[in-house]
Amino acid sequence: MSTVEETAEVSRSGEPSLWSRLKTNRNWLAIWFMLPAAIFLILFLAWPLILGIWLSFTDARLARPGQFVGFENYEWLWDDSIFWLSVFNTLLYTIVASAIKFAVGLYLALLLNRHMPFKAIIRSVVLIPFIVPTVLSAIAFWWIYDAQFSIISWSLRQMGLIQENINFLGDGNWARGSLIFANIWRGVPFVAITLLAGLQTVSPSLYEAATLDGASAWQRFRYVTYPLLTPIIAVVMTFSVLFTFTDFQLIWAMTRGGPVNATHLMATLSYQRGILSGRLGEGAAIATAMIPFLLAAIMISWFGLQRRKWQHGEGND
Repeated sequence: MSTVEETAEVSRSGEPSLWSRLKTNRNWLAIWFMLPAAIFLILFLAWPLILGIWLSFTDARLARPGQFVGFENYEWLWDDSIFWLSVFNTLLYTIVASAIKFAVGLYLALLLNRHMPFKAIIRSVVLIPFIVPTVLSAIAFWWIYDAQFSIISWSLRQMGLIQENINFLGDGNWARGSLIFANIWRGVPFVAITLLAGLQTVSPSLYEAATLDGASAWQRFRYVTYPLLTPIIAVVMTFSVLFTFTDFQLIWAMTRGGPVNATHLMATLSYQRGILSGRLGEGAAIATAMIPFLLAAIMISWFGLQRRKWQHGEGND
């Protein structure tokens, strides 16, 4: 019996075919809507990721496919002091910048959520650092930190606080701090506006009830604002950590990993070893080593969201 006859027989029996159930089942509806995006992600994200992981196990170079060498690239990186310095710089850069961006962004969100004159204009101004292209921001900060013409050094000299200009990008510690400040300046608007959108969803009646119960401003934030804002915080901080951890443009445009590799992040070191030096296998290994850190950030956000199931009427079990 042919497939068409079998389908017709099933239809005559009153039971829908498997294909009909898949087309009409509400549980499968989301899959059909996500299918085009899933295909796009597989082609342009999953396949390059798989190819990069494969390259990390080869000795591939520019214009040469290379041979499979197993964990040789990773063994080489294990004994590479510059690689471990880039890991330290990346973690320091990500943790410090993300923490300060969250604190400042949350403060700005709470401030912009209040009733104030010219609130719409102020919100637009806050977004400027985020919408300015990264390279333009890097060039602006490069001039601000210039060893000879820095406006910061000039101002401090005029106030008599220093005797000579600060070499912001020529000293390792100063360079790290300067890059972190530049990243904070760019990332705060994203955190602030996203958290502000979350604050807009909190019902004013909850604050009124808390005020009538005698709750202070801190108690209203602790027991009303923060619990309801936790899912938004988890999502925005996940994106913030991912963007900061994989930052490349800002560092490369300002210091190119210098001075003496002091500001190399894993992303910039991977580019230097893989593209500029032509050692594709080693560069891919450095990029692949970033994956566990990124997965850890995503998992922390995921479990943070799971703890807030009670907001959707579910238990915390």
